[in-house]
Amino acid sequence: MRYLIFQRPYRRGNKSVSDELVFHFDIDGEDFTSAGQASVQIKKNLRALGISPEVIRRVSIAMYEGEINMVIHANGGKADVIISEDCITIILADHGPGIKNIEQAMQEGFSTATDNVRSLGFGAGMGLPNMKSYTDDMKIETEVGVGTTVTMKVNIK
Repeated sequence: MRYLIFQRPYRRGNKSVSDELVFHFDIDGEDFTSAGQASVQIKKNLRALGISPEVIRRVSIAMYEGEINMVIHANGGKADVIISEDCITIILADHGPGIKNIEQAMQEGFSTATDNVRSLGFGAGMGLPNMKSYTDDMKIETEVGVGTTVTMKVNIK
């Protein structure tokens, strides 16, 4: 897993409000033992920043589920976690097969994971539903044969 941190100005209209803190991760899709490392690192980073435990829990769960999905279905991808004054945004992007039917994929228990993946204890069909339930907003952009980008937001209360 490659991991970068940088800060960038955050603007609302023409006014500079504050800085955004951005954490970037390259998610390795080659092996399940490294899956989840980015969500563990984000959890540590958010704790160090003094973010509330409830927000950390929600971000960590959503991030972990997304990471696992990228490993299972897309051979990895990229994850950006953007911390601004009022929310944490998680952007997960891959170049996998895309999602053929988002409505069906959002149903608890629906999975396209292989038997091999299921034998490892993954692929129960709860990834996308959990990602949605632990975030305040979730958008999925997908194109079959091209890939998927999931953008999630967790409000900082």
